[in-house]
Amino acid sequence: MSDDEVDHELIALLRKSLGIGGGAANPGAAETKVLENSQYVFDNAIDVALDPTKTKEAAETIWSQMQKKEYTTSSWSEHELHPKTKDENTVDFIFTMDLLNFSFWSAETSEKRFAIEYQGKKWTGYWSLVAALQRALDEGIEITNPEFWANEEECTEELLRHVFRSATAEEMPLLQERLECLREAGRVLCNDFDGSFTNCIYSANHSAAALVNLLAESFSCFRDEAIFQGRRVRLYKRAQILVADLWACFDGESYGEFHDIDKITMFADYRIPQMLHYLGCIKYSPPLETRIRKHEDIPSGSNFEIELRATSIWCIELIKREIELKHPEVKSAKTNGHSDSNGISKPNGHSRGPSQNSNGHPIDSQGQPSGLFRRHSRHSSASNARPGTGVGINAILIDFFLYDTMKELENDGQETIPHHRTRSIWY
Repeated sequence: MSDDEVDHELIALLRKSLGIGGGAANPGAAETKVLENSQYVFDNAIDVALDPTKTKEAAETIWSQMQKKEYTTSSWSEHELHPKTKDENTVDFIFTMDLLNFSFWSAETSEKRFAIEYQGKKWTGYWSLVAALQRALDEGIEITNPEFWANEEECTEELLRHVFRSATAEEMPLLQERLECLREAGRVLCNDFDGSFTNCIYSANHSAAALVNLLAESFSCFRDEAIFQGRRVRLYKRAQILVADLWACFDGESYGEFHDIDKITMFADYRIPQMLHYLGCIKYSPPLETRIRKHEDIPSGSNFEIELRATSIWCIELIKREIELKHPEVKSAKTNGHSDSNGISKPNGHSRGPSQNSNGHPIDSQGQPSGLFRRHSRHSSASNARPGTGVGINAILIDFFLYDTMKELENDGQETIPHHRTRSIWY
């Protein structure tokens, strides 16, 4: 072999050792670099800062309130819109869902914003996506089939407009971009993974980090990266939330079994920065805060946006570490692979927002108004979790909790600052 020739076997070995391109030779070695990159952005940020004292105070408040709510991964399927089965069809649904899980915010009033009418209710936000997918399946449209996405004669923009037809005058945002995501994913899955996302899961060998890396490498629509001060940084919101949904739906078993689930960070979008600002954990420079309060667009990939997202990721990591420091039994429970009597898992519904009634207010699985901090009369969630599926605390759970909290504050008119507005396929 000459010096100019490429050693493909060596490259393949190196890629596997990094947890990309089909799993890691040592799955435990796979790293997404999201946390490391987020710390770099935070260390060099100009317009977003952290308040250490408020962050520590928030950690104790968050942990205390999480104990009052009953979380369990088994409740993922309880929401009326989520799949009830635990099979490959469910994996297909989750992949489709998170492939298109971006940019639902609207400048319209609640009555005029994009909404899907399904089973006698109107659904907005994330739930509008899930409702539209379920409605399409009911109509016999193969909306979760990669072969269908790759067929440009069948999966047309006209058909997608039908799938996402709105109950209001406002259309689904970024509809053309969603079609492009479907077509790319269809081509990649059919060409490289025998037409099934389950083969991506198998390639990752039960490593959450390896699966995130595989998604980002194989699908450009999952490659949520940006350049910040001359360095490429990874944020990978949708790739990570896809792994989290699999973990939650399958209770950490079967297609949702990941030995390194705690390598997943929070999911950097609009609501967590807003909630962290509400808690006093993060602060904005006057120019950035002015733009947010005036509802001015913040361009995707701008320093403002990267600092908002990355600093939020790092802040949630610090909150998690503070909880583990003050409550060492939590870390022990996580390390041992099971939860103690205070163990908690995923809240009811998806990681992005509580269920809503036709008026847009949160409801629980029985259709009753959801009180954010109300005490539940049910038995402890830990007693309902199967052995080995519970966890102590991780960034996923904190993200779930804070997102639902922010939505509740919004519905009660208690927002202290709007969320930032960035129209993007990344979140």
